Amino acid sequence: MSSRTSSKAHRALAVALAALLANACASAPPVTPAPAPQHAAAPAPDTVAALPAAVEAPPQAVGEFDHAVGLMRAGNQAEAEAQFQRLAIAYPAFAGPDINLGILYRKDGRLNESEAALKAATARNSTSAAAWNELGVTLRLRGEFKDAAAAYEHAIAADANFAPAHRNLGVVLDLYLQDPERALTELERYQELSGEEKPVSVWIAELRQRTGKKKPANPPPSTPPGE
Repeated sequence: MSSRTSSKAHRALAVALAALLANACASAPPVTPAPAPQHAAAPAPDTVAALPAAVEAPPQAVGEFDHAVGLMRAGNQAEAEAQFQRLAIAYPAFAGPDINLGILYRKDGRLNESEAALKAATARNSTSAAAWNELGVTLRLRGEFKDAAAAYEHAIAADANFAPAHRNLGVVLDLYLQDPERALTELERYQELSGEEKPVSVWIAELRQRTGKKKPANPPPSTPPGE
């Protein structure tokens, strides 16, 4: 490979790393609770499910959540924060208020409070992939990389199809825990779930080169019986 080609490859990788890391730090959208059907589909990438499938939010709670989410999206942080704090007390069965408080605190640089809120969310609903994923984001920003990885693993255990947790775990494993082989597995899974090409494909290609693992070959088409 010429020095010019190598330089271009390094620039492409740097762009991919920056973009994927930015995605890994990005907050999930505000959580809006809704009555959950018993057989709800898995959430799409970068969405969160506030309520356990077995719990149905009362109509008043839904309205109050919608109002708080509207405040959050409009940038009225103080009002949204006060509303979510009140909802966390009024509806202790739901993780959604604490998840959104954790996101609000993190955006404001209040990482201690963000961590506390998100740990409260996981205590309210230990099967909330969104709560564990957001906790991982906050822990990573605090430099607690092993704990962040553990939080992402909890998110994946709660919902194996929750794509952001696979992406975020891959980022931490590669950049901070020096485990490129596991990082490759997680980012490949993220790509499979999300359908994203760039920037993750650039990072995956670099990890394959670094670990010596080749792209899996496409399985041959199955032969119909009797042929």
